[in-house]
Amino acid sequence: MKKSIQILVLILFVNYTYPQLPPVFKGGDINRASTSEMIKSYLVPRQIIWQSDTSGKSIQNAETLLQTGNGQVAVNDENLFRFVSTENEKPGILLDFGKEIHGGIKISMGIRKSKTPLKLRLRFGESVGEAMSEIGGRQNATNEHSLRDFIIEVPWLGSLEVGETGFRFLRVDVVDSGEDATIKSIEAAFVYRDIPYLGSFESDDERLNEIWLTGAYTVHLNMQNFLWDGIKRDRLVWVGDMHPEVMTINTVFGNHEIVSKSLDLARDQHPLPQWMNGISSYSMWWLLIHKNLYDYHGNLSYLKEQEPYMIGLLDQLSTFIDKDNKEILNGNRFLDWPTSEKPEAIHAGLQAMMVMTFQAGADMMSVLSQPELQEKYNKIADRLKKHKPKDNTTKQAAALMVLANLKDAQKANSKVLTKDGVQRMSTFYGYYILEAMAKAKDYNGALRVIRDYWGGMLDLGATTFWEDFDILDITNSGPIDKLISESNNDIHGDFGEYCYVGYRHSLCHGWASGPTAWLSQHVLGINVMDGGNKVKIAPNLGDLKWVRGSFPTKHGVLKVSHTISADGNVKTEIDAPEGLDVIQ
Repeated sequence: MKKSIQILVLILFVNYTYPQLPPVFKGGDINRASTSEMIKSYLVPRQIIWQSDTSGKSIQNAETLLQTGNGQVAVNDENLFRFVSTENEKPGILLDFGKEIHGGIKISMGIRKSKTPLKLRLRFGESVGEAMSEIGGRQNATNEHSLRDFIIEVPWLGSLEVGETGFRFLRVDVVDSGEDATIKSIEAAFVYRDIPYLGSFESDDERLNEIWLTGAYTVHLNMQNFLWDGIKRDRLVWVGDMHPEVMTINTVFGNHEIVSKSLDLARDQHPLPQWMNGISSYSMWWLLIHKNLYDYHGNLSYLKEQEPYMIGLLDQLSTFIDKDNKEILNGNRFLDWPTSEKPEAIHAGLQAMMVMTFQAGADMMSVLSQPELQEKYNKIADRLKKHKPKDNTTKQAAALMVLANLKDAQKANSKVLTKDGVQRMSTFYGYYILEAMAKAKDYNGALRVIRDYWGGMLDLGATTFWEDFDILDITNSGPIDKLISESNNDIHGDFGEYCYVGYRHSLCHGWASGPTAWLSQHVLGINVMDGGNKVKIAPNLGDLKWVRGSFPTKHGVLKVSHTISADGNVKTEIDAPEGLDVIQ
């Protein structure tokens, strides 16, 4: 009987722990296996942007590539797409899959006289310009982090699946002359997490609705095996980038394990006294993320796991304060790229972050029943508040100072945050600029910023939000989903600075998703409290007539709608899950 139970347990282990392995795999084979958390779907192109020949000689039946097939090659397929190359004509075609995606490409070849593999050059692109580019040069197309320009060989009467990058566009060119090849299909192999969008946002402004959803989708694509910053590059766990991403995940997907998995990876990869990713502010973002996580989800056991590292980090940070209560952090002193050459702005931002970090640390010590440490960290935060940085020029530093109560919100909003509209914004710190504007009660101004800045990317064809965006670059620039004329600038290839010059620029970067979390919290008005057990509903519709949406909580999905009535008051309807305390 005992042996039968052991056999049953082993069978269950194989079936449920490694469901992808057939019964012939056992013992050591099982121990060497790992599973993917992703699923894969195959997408046909939405449209053909360009082809080298339209005469019907070297490219034939191109429209068949836009038709959904069965994915199986056959010897009797007829009227397939055909490439015919000569010494002087090696044809190429540019395909648009309609949305930015993560994954690769699957090409299936039909029957032909020659049974040799067909050499094809593939060029993936987040923009049309990138897919049409050559590696290097002034516009800086690269194969860094993920291959996006390379040659493959597709087998006769077979299929080949290659590639792992972020892209929307694909250019395919024949490499050799004398080819006459039929192609059954060219499909995108879309790799993503199959998870529901529990949060939602709708209003009478379709532009805001699209921005909310685009931010959600941007982060969704970066939720691969870990939480990445970008799907083309860097495909890494950058802790600072994670903060806006985690706020978006809290808003759209709820309490997802990828967050703790990625935070733990960063912690384990950077034992103290190292700064996370070599950047002191990123270690502070790690701690601030944990504060947000507990506020939203109330997982005390997980917070306790972080306690030793958290205390060690706070104590380490406390050694970087001078006699004048000024931060003197070492390592890479970084807020975001547009402020990276402005020492006064960096200091102002870091001083503010130190205040916020020690306040968050004190709050978490209270949760962890550490009253002495709570008092210690509160006193350090009070010390840091006595030093007032002088920077009054950058929106990023001003926003952090407002959030740390080092600067008056309304004065900073009128003198710095709203100066020159959305010039000198950044997609990363745009979130904190919006948060500071909310603190100044300038909701109409914040909505205008979202429409103009993030909406500006949509106007240029974006389906995900970008690593950085300068509103001044719009002038005379063509969109990313069209061939660029000689009289226009290429918004992707002709601009960018620092690490994102030209086509190296990531057009799907999770840190740019801030409006998604901001709209749900400040416009829909959902403020999570008490470890996720309580929600305060405080809408700020600004110039909107109505707004409705949903929000994932630890007790279930909360649904809320607000409408401006004839007398100008807000009428609110709430559908709350059982166990959630809702206050207005």
